[in-house]
Amino acid sequence: MTTAAETREALAAALPDSTLITDPDVLAALGADDAEWAPAGRALAALRATSTEEVQAAVRACAALGVPVVPRGAGTGLSGGANATDGCLVLDLSRMNRILEIDTENLLAVVQPGVVNNDLKAAVAEHGLWYPPDPASAPWSTIGGNVSTNAGGLCCLKYGVTRDYVLGLEIVMGGPAGPYGTAVRVGRRTTKGVSGYDLTGLVVGSEGTFGVVTEITLRLRPAPRTAPHTVVGAFDGLVAAGEAVALCTRRGLTPVALELLDRACLEAVEDWKHLGIEAGTAALLLARVDAPGRAGEDEAAAVAEAFTEAGAVWTERSTDAAEAEALFEARRLAYPALERLGPVLTEDVCVPRSAVPAMLARTEEIGRRHGVRIATIAHAGDGNLHPLLITPPGDEEAREAAQAAFEELLVEAVALGGTVTGEHGVGLLKRAGMERELGPAVCAVQRAVKETLDPLGLFNPGKVVGERAGGAGADVARV
Repeated sequence: MTTAAETREALAAALPDSTLITDPDVLAALGADDAEWAPAGRALAALRATSTEEVQAAVRACAALGVPVVPRGAGTGLSGGANATDGCLVLDLSRMNRILEIDTENLLAVVQPGVVNNDLKAAVAEHGLWYPPDPASAPWSTIGGNVSTNAGGLCCLKYGVTRDYVLGLEIVMGGPAGPYGTAVRVGRRTTKGVSGYDLTGLVVGSEGTFGVVTEITLRLRPAPRTAPHTVVGAFDGLVAAGEAVALCTRRGLTPVALELLDRACLEAVEDWKHLGIEAGTAALLLARVDAPGRAGEDEAAAVAEAFTEAGAVWTERSTDAAEAEALFEARRLAYPALERLGPVLTEDVCVPRSAVPAMLARTEEIGRRHGVRIATIAHAGDGNLHPLLITPPGDEEAREAAQAAFEELLVEAVALGGTVTGEHGVGLLKRAGMERELGPAVCAVQRAVKETLDPLGLFNPGKVVGERAGGAGADVARV
């Protein structure tokens, strides 16, 4: 049996133009994402790649030596999808951060996976263009990571998620594509195209289990020409806020964003950042409308009316751009603000929009029954809820109660016709929940796709579909 030291030496010899990271503290930092409760293994080494060619060389070497490859970007994931497995090479793509092209005539951009979401937005804005997907982690998360999990965000209610903007990919693969380390281009640069199966759509959301994405071609939109309208509604309970969301849906209203924050989230942000936000009610709904002219005025008024009819304590249409931006900034900062209070187990369930009130009610009931503190933020307009389960540091009994509540939330979301993950991905935390949701037949199809495209089980083993029962992939995972 080859020792870890011998395998590491062989890997370094196979990659003479690359510098392997072997410092234990650095490996520990690179070997886990922000899913604090997801298990992480001990990486053999890490590599900060700077080019497609370097990624290809690393994948070739790893395939020859039986070393699993775990891609990572900024590490902002919340499901353990970028966590190291024992004996793996962590392939850090954050230094592949160049915007290669902005095509203003055809409304597209070509980027490397390490480009930060907000940096891309700023770059295309200089050309009067807009990249809509905007996860709350947009100031830090990378496009490659967004592609890996098919990230959504605040604007996805009206403008869609990452998959809706990915036209094409370059991905380093193996298996049917050729020897491991082969770079394959899938997708297109045209607005339309149905030549063959949609391999681009398949790779988006696959969490690095089919290969390593090294280049991304993205669809852009013209930048909005008018300032948006912001509508704020305060409610004396989460369920009442959920009823307002359901009413907006029934009336066919489609704001750009329709976000929910409960009192715990607002207080945590205010205690941390002092934005001047008073959390005087149980929950706030924040809506943003971007239709131009009179149409925008009418839609904002209709959203405000729906809030009021659903029982809002008060409803306001903000005329202060700075005030409106502070509220949405509070929404983006809610998760890191709550992290300061103790270990956070983050949910990511998504239910039909009509079921939002019921899911919020069940969330409150589950928290009470398990004695778990749950703060709630949500992309409420599209039914994507993020209950955040907070436990005191070092309290193992509270941790076990939170884990039980976490699993019950998954069961309840599926029972309401929903899914166990809307945008954070399956990773390690949601594998059992995904199997309950999809059933054995669909899970078997998913495993067959994985084994066909990655017969060695080299890429991010153990994530999404879990470990293989035997064969080469199982051998790789045990290195």
